[in-house]
Amino acid sequence: MQPQITIRPAVEADYDDVARITRDAYLAAGYFDDADHPYMRKIQDVALRAGEATIWVAERDGAVVGSVTLAVAGEPYADIALHDELEFRMLVVDPAVQRSGAGRALLEAIIAHARALPGIRAVALTTGESWLSAHGLYRATGFRRIPERDWLVPGTDIKLLVYRLDVHQP
Repeated sequence: MQPQITIRPAVEADYDDVARITRDAYLAAGYFDDADHPYMRKIQDVALRAGEATIWVAERDGAVVGSVTLAVAGEPYADIALHDELEFRMLVVDPAVQRSGAGRALLEAIIAHARALPGIRAVALTTGESWLSAHGLYRATGFRRIPERDWLVPGTDIKLLVYRLDVHQP
C-alpha cells in the first residue's frame, strides 16, 4: 500500500522541487526537447508563478511528488477560465512516481476546493493533444471534452484541448 498523499499550498522551500518535477514531467511527455525553451524557462520560475497564482504540492513521506497551479478568470495564469470556473494548469507528477495516485489526489483536492468557492460552478483545464494518460485520468474523474474551446499555442500549430467538470448543478 502506498503511503498517504497530502495536498497543501506550496511554500518557498518547495519551489526547487516544483521546478524540477515540472521540467521532468514536460520533458518526459515529449512536449519539449530541452529545458531551455522559453516556455520551459517560464514554468520553472516557480517564485514568479507563486506571486501570480496559487500553487499546491502533493507530498508523500515528506517528499514533494507533484504540483498544480490554480487560477480564476482575470488572473495572470488563467488561460481559459470563464467567470464561473476554477482553472488548473501544470498538474504534474514526478515521472519516477507517476501512476501512484498523486495526480488523482491533486484532482480530488482541486474539485473539492472548487465546490467550496463562491461563484465557481466548474473546473476547467487545458491539456496537450498527445497527453493520453492525462486524458484518461480526466475522463475517469468526470471531466468532459469541450472541443469548441480548444485553442492553439500562439505562434505554433500545437493544439491544446479543453476539459471541464461541473461541480455545482444550476
